[in-house]
Amino acid sequence: MGLIGRRGFVVTAAGALAALATAGDAAAVPASARRRRRHGPGPEFRGMWLASVANRDWPSRPGLTAAEQRDELLALLDTAVARRLNAVVFQVRPTADALWPSPHEPWSAYLTGVQGKDPGWDPLGTAVREAHLRGLELHAWFNPYRVANHTDPSRLVASHPARVHPDWILPYGGKLYYNPGLPDVRRFVQDAMMDAVLRYDIDAVHFDDYFYPYPVAGQVFDDDATYARYGAGFPDKAAWRRDNTDRLVSGMADRIKKARTRVRFGISPFGVWRNATTDPLGSGTRAGVQTYDDLHADTRKWVKQGWIDYIVPQIYWNIGFAVADYAKLLPWWNDVVRGTGVHLYAGEALYKAGAPGQPAPWQDPAELSRHLTLARAYPHVRGHCFFSAKEVMTDPIGAMARVVADHYPTRVVPPS
Repeated sequence: MGLIGRRGFVVTAAGALAALATAGDAAAVPASARRRRRHGPGPEFRGMWLASVANRDWPSRPGLTAAEQRDELLALLDTAVARRLNAVVFQVRPTADALWPSPHEPWSAYLTGVQGKDPGWDPLGTAVREAHLRGLELHAWFNPYRVANHTDPSRLVASHPARVHPDWILPYGGKLYYNPGLPDVRRFVQDAMMDAVLRYDIDAVHFDDYFYPYPVAGQVFDDDATYARYGAGFPDKAAWRRDNTDRLVSGMADRIKKARTRVRFGISPFGVWRNATTDPLGSGTRAGVQTYDDLHADTRKWVKQGWIDYIVPQIYWNIGFAVADYAKLLPWWNDVVRGTGVHLYAGEALYKAGAPGQPAPWQDPAELSRHLTLARAYPHVRGHCFFSAKEVMTDPIGAMARVVADHYPTRVVPPS
């Protein structure tokens, strides 16, 4: 879907609010909603991802004035309220940059069009304050290792850490990445993210699915020299890479809890850990990507070890999809979190609803509602998160409205 102009963006939000808001929806969550319980213990998570990378959801384009950016952001938060959601997962570090005045990394170019240029306001600070005023949680979403959606370091601002430390970066698949195998890199990206934890009243730290990059046919992520330096004692490079990712996750978990005990830590990985044909502990899927093997992210281990507070697997397939069936993956993840205390929220592909080229189930406005109905059978599914904010607002075929009508009769507090 193309980008929406500011006027269309705000007018669409106003229309969504007029259609959906009911008395009290825009106010604090009522006491009756606080007492509401679903099939599992406590209230449910109802979230939406709000992506800033490549101006996917917000701002609608780089270079808007501070007032225009703020208006768009508030319209999205109001839409979350109108849809009776209770959490917004806001991408504040999309490409080794920042949507707050960070001492470690430059201002994001997605704000002004110029990396490092002060936009004249503090988007993260505003988002936290305005979300809380609306009864929404604000989860700060960070991408740990992606540096740029190109491979030319000279296009980065001169003060960028990747230019100051050129030995930290590797090109791959048309993008630049920090090298996860370097201890200095892991320490730095944690420092950069912890600055937001320490300075803002965020409710959670959120990582997405990008650790080691997704495989690109015919290309090699050239960390041989790093493996030669640090890989002693590991049976192979894959095991060493997984340990690097484990160190990032466990280290971040430790630092968050030491700094702010009430701030949660959540991760939204690709939906398939491993196929059962690869590992008997895996899911009944035939996915071409497995996080354990291809992204070197042992997401199941992080749950079992209790390093994270919640997990939002991106189960971005329809019920009955042969290669990766939503109806098979949801119970698999339900079993993974059983007895761990880690909350499970299902990541939902709202962006596929009505999208050209998607299979027939995604052309049916009721497909996502069926996902939530199915989830009622699994006691450890504590909620859902929808990708992403633009589709929550525009709702091309009414799939989000159907979810709200069928499953969200009132607002509820999130299950913190």
